[in-house]
Amino acid sequence: MSFSCSVYGLGVQVNVPIAGLAGLPLPRQVDVRIALGSMPRCLEGVARDQWREYYLSPDRDDNGEPHIKVSRTQAGEYFRIEYLDGTVIVVDAHGSRVWATWPDPATVEDTATYLLGPTLGFVLRLRGVTCLHASAVAIDGQAVALVGPTGRGKSSTAAAFARLHYPVLTDDVLALVDEGDRFKVQPAYPRVRLWPQSVESLFGSVDALPLITPLWEKRFLDLNGRRYRFQREPLPLAAIYFLDERSADPLAPRIENVSVREGLMALVSDTYTTYLLDKPMRAKEFDVLSRLVERVPMRRATPSVDFSRISDLCALIIDDFRQKAPTPDRR
Repeated sequence: MSFSCSVYGLGVQVNVPIAGLAGLPLPRQVDVRIALGSMPRCLEGVARDQWREYYLSPDRDDNGEPHIKVSRTQAGEYFRIEYLDGTVIVVDAHGSRVWATWPDPATVEDTATYLLGPTLGFVLRLRGVTCLHASAVAIDGQAVALVGPTGRGKSSTAAAFARLHYPVLTDDVLALVDEGDRFKVQPAYPRVRLWPQSVESLFGSVDALPLITPLWEKRFLDLNGRRYRFQREPLPLAAIYFLDERSADPLAPRIENVSVREGLMALVSDTYTTYLLDKPMRAKEFDVLSRLVERVPMRRATPSVDFSRISDLCALIIDDFRQKAPTPDRR
């Protein structure tokens, strides 16, 4: 039984339910159709030598095999993404169709861990949407982005904001709405994914939050309940905070200024699925980011190595944002 929802500003139709998308609004139109458990028939007769290598991830297993292999048909109509665990995802070049298969004992929910992040992130890029590698929370009716590479604590910080009753817009993939003179952030889906150590530090026990899937150790904070809130409508992007490495400095957490040049270089390195972009897509992205850094205040936030002080970091960001935030534009 198929279902439809709006996620990252896209109208998505999936042939089977995905738990992480529960509670999302119906779309006005279907932009992307996802078929789980099958591949496009038109590719059944396409030999391996008819695909050309597009990308190999630098991360390798003990045998030297890349964690991700991406290839593209010679004519360019389809991308094939192969993961080390045997999951295969095919995306058409227009970003309108997605197919996925997986090996036993994986399930739909295991495959959804790829779909809701990297795959839809790539679909957005194919459709011309710039995506930051960031989480975002709502403060005073405006979006505040938490940007940084993997391991900087974006999801943990977003979850800490949720504990303080601030709504979360997105976790890990931030889809921008480019309106020329301003930008908005699209809502993702009502979950924050967390590693066990973050769950234990934030909620007192690893078992305080449910597993995303039995085959993966990550857990999720449900934003559909009464206690933690999900921001369901797009909000104007009013500030960007780059999360720095955790510091043992007694003055941490602290916040510092970021120059336009520093901010631009950081954003260029922290856009999502950058490795899959071709030259025209990169050029368009650079134009978007150049305008973004001229219009949105940017700051560097340095967390403390003492994880128990993450609420202090949130309070510092809130206070700093309220001092420097522009007046909300209600257009």
